[in-house]
Amino acid sequence: MTYQAETPTQSHIWATTTDFVTLRQHLLDLFCQLAYQEGDFVLSSGLRSSYYINKTQVTLHPQGALAVGRILLPLLPSDTQAVAGLTLGADPVVTAVSVVSTYENRPIPALIVRKEPKGHGTKAYIEGPSLPEGAKVVVLEDVVTTGQSAMKAVHRLRDAGYTVNQIIALVDRLQGGAEFYQQQGLQFQAVYTIKEIQERYRQ
Repeated sequence: MTYQAETPTQSHIWATTTDFVTLRQHLLDLFCQLAYQEGDFVLSSGLRSSYYINKTQVTLHPQGALAVGRILLPLLPSDTQAVAGLTLGADPVVTAVSVVSTYENRPIPALIVRKEPKGHGTKAYIEGPSLPEGAKVVVLEDVVTTGQSAMKAVHRLRDAGYTVNQIIALVDRLQGGAEFYQQQGLQFQAVYTIKEIQERYRQ
């Protein structure tokens, strides 16, 4: 589905609702309407799949981004000092959470982890504010399949001296990612599973 710019006369701004059950349902509908596709796809993990979730259709959507930030923020432990994720998929997710956190009087900076070091200047792997040694960082991910992408971010953040014990994703494809994180001693949770998205898509 192609995104159409919304005006107050065309659609109410559902992402501002204080009812989190409704907010979660609207975000689920957005995933079904804009992101979920069926066909023959090769994923970034190299696996073939009969469906694909084009997540940036949601995370870069104006209401989608706001909803993502509002839903993920309460899932963060109270001592979280930053959120981080591997570029490119996690970029809009960590940004949304950071922006929403300020409006909720709980400002949390966002860090973006590069796949390769910057080719100039500091040649850093991590972009964003410098944090104290041992700072507690939660890694955010858009869609988890095998779990390898977010794990790259975990390793880079730990190498930088940060404490990382948790990963939160928008969607779990239920293809081993959760089990992999458990084996690595990481806490993991997802807002939706692929089963929930597929069930809603077919309704």
